[in-house]
Amino acid sequence: MESKTPCECCGGKKTERSEAERKKLMNRLNRIEGQVRGICGMVERDAYCADILTQCAAVSAALSAFNRELIANHLRHCVARDLRAGKDEVIDELVDTLQKLMK
Repeated sequence: MESKTPCECCGGKKTERSEAERKKLMNRLNRIEGQVRGICGMVERDAYCADILTQCAAVSAALSAFNRELIANHLRHCVARDLRAGKDEVIDELVDTLQKLMK
């Protein structure tokens, strides 16, 4: 997984993903987006609070699963590549990223 041309919005880094990996991640995100739209509809219809909270918990679990998959891919590809190239600063970047996810 080689880096592509840098962009400003991503801090100058990009990750090239295989079509299969991109499709898998996008499918997960599309399902999550649908779940969130469903929650919006529930609020608009004045659904029972506990039912909405149950759906929110499902979205949270789905996002956590997405994050786990993305972290695993990041470790296997980006971090491993940078460490092999002698870029030890990738460890600090990973620690910062994990700290943000664990808030």
